[in-house]
Amino acid sequence: MAIEYLGLSNIEGPLAVIDGVQGASYEEMVTMTLDDGTKRIGRIIEILGDRAVIQLFQGTGSLSLTNTKTRLMGEPMRIALSKEMLGRTLDGVGNPIDGLGEYFADEVRDVNGQPINPISREYPNNFIQTGISSIDCLTTLIRGQKLPIFSGDGLPHDTLAMQIARQAKVVDEGSDGSNFAIVFAAMGVKHDVANYFKRSFEESGVLGNVVMFLNLSNDPVVERFITPRCALTTAEYLAFKHDMHVLVILTDMTAYAEALREISSSKGEIPSRKGFPGYLYSDLASLYERAGIVKDAKGSVTQIPILSMPNDDITHPVPDLTGYITEGQIVLGRELNLKGVYPPVSILPSLSRLMKDGIGEGYTRPDHPELSNQLFASYSKVEDAKSLASVIGEDELSDIDKKYIAFGKAFDAQFLTQSREENRSIEQTLDLGWKLLGMLPKSELDRVSDQTLEKYYKPMEE
Repeated sequence: MAIEYLGLSNIEGPLAVIDGVQGASYEEMVTMTLDDGTKRIGRIIEILGDRAVIQLFQGTGSLSLTNTKTRLMGEPMRIALSKEMLGRTLDGVGNPIDGLGEYFADEVRDVNGQPINPISREYPNNFIQTGISSIDCLTTLIRGQKLPIFSGDGLPHDTLAMQIARQAKVVDEGSDGSNFAIVFAAMGVKHDVANYFKRSFEESGVLGNVVMFLNLSNDPVVERFITPRCALTTAEYLAFKHDMHVLVILTDMTAYAEALREISSSKGEIPSRKGFPGYLYSDLASLYERAGIVKDAKGSVTQIPILSMPNDDITHPVPDLTGYITEGQIVLGRELNLKGVYPPVSILPSLSRLMKDGIGEGYTRPDHPELSNQLFASYSKVEDAKSLASVIGEDELSDIDKKYIAFGKAFDAQFLTQSREENRSIEQTLDLGWKLLGMLPKSELDRVSDQTLEKYYKPMEE
């Protein structure tokens, strides 16, 4: 039963406080009616005895301490779901903003979702092709995985996110791609970035397979907290009710965490590292752990959270805690970006912990695991040769070190670098890797079996 209260005891920032509340629940939705009859939506984020702290989505401006009417709705935040959401653009709380009107709701679900029971989880082991060599070969994305992208201010993570959204596809046998969908959630983005996302989806022709949630930088901070939950609830609906393979791209999780910090500060909570609340880890986990594959379900939810590291600091709380929860990371490097490499994926600090179970025979190609290991090993020796050259000069290097330097330059220019429209198949990527390894002597390829070398290795003519 909905209950209505008259007046507020306190207003602070985006929060309003009511005393004398009975039977309120955490996360319960409320409707506030102002003096002029306009209504605002909020939710209860804290209960202390008979005191309820309410978070207003549209802010607390023009609220009256004496005349505001607050109605407790008796239910948590919900979103209307339908397969008609595909091809639509919504705001941060799921309202259509593309001018196409409302969509017919098939069902309504709590945005907070339910964690997947570990017993019912199925181990991820199927490859998702992104068309980007550095990801497909060396940090392979597996269906059901959560694989974040660690970026920095000014790096092209938005462009990379769009390219992945345009090109990603499931390459399972018998799959024609019709059951693959993208749920794209942007949090705290500027208007020009939001327009870029919308325009890119429209021009690429994939908008019909995309559900886009946009929370702009001038939208309420509270809405930013709800946006990823709406996106993940939509993904779970498409995956487990309509048997679709859904890739969820969340950008930028740092903006989400900063919104969480602002709300925590407004509540007067004791801050932890860099002012973030002590429950940041569990809050991020409540989002990331909604990725996965459920036994006996035909669909899946895969996540690519994107976060920008302040001052490129990988030990910042947001990337640090994200790395503990997720299964690897793709790190974008500023040095590569300055050299004109796109996408500027730093190979050595990047990894995908699940790739070993989703590549090789039956998934990509039998030589993929060995090729990946060898490229990592060879590229690490490139860094050693560069360090030595900085001390004694490149002319004084041994012949083999010079070959590693040449290999490194070719690797950056040919393997890592590709155009923003280039969509490489896994076969093209692996063949390119072997072509570059041909620049090195056969004796240096110690991570590959003799049988694999015999089949794929071809020395490059000087």
